[in-house]
Amino acid sequence: MTDDTALDAFDREILRYVQRDARMTGEDIGAAIGLSAAAVQRRLKRMREIGVIVAEVAIVDPQAVGQSMGFIVGVEMERERADMLDAFRHAACADPNVQHCYYVTGVADFILIVTARDMDDFQAFTRRLLFDNPNIRRFTTSVVMARDKTSQVVPV
Repeated sequence: MTDDTALDAFDREILRYVQRDARMTGEDIGAAIGLSAAAVQRRLKRMREIGVIVAEVAIVDPQAVGQSMGFIVGVEMERERADMLDAFRHAACADPNVQHCYYVTGVADFILIVTARDMDDFQAFTRRLLFDNPNIRRFTTSVVMARDKTSQVVPV
């Protein structure tokens, strides 16, 4: 981040509020932190333009829409050529069951956070993304027993 994109204390306060509730008005945020609604809106616009704010989305409870099962899947690749890693990354990111895809160090090359309706749905996912890929050496799966914390809030 260069000097012209540096965040000041007001920007950080604004981010704390919008991460908890993106529907909060500029007027409400401004009243809470001592800025005008117009100043808050200008700062939000700037943070969107420079890529600090990358999306404003609704967070859906997976269980409420029938995705009651969660899985953490570690994927170990056979070969780590850039094109093969990119192909897997692309396929994982395109799959609707994959909620998060992390390229990591350690035993696994990728960690996937996956939701599914039931075990049959998860099995279809594993066949589609994992078993049919000849570059996957192995994968391990942990079933999520409880979602004690799920968050997209970044400390600022």
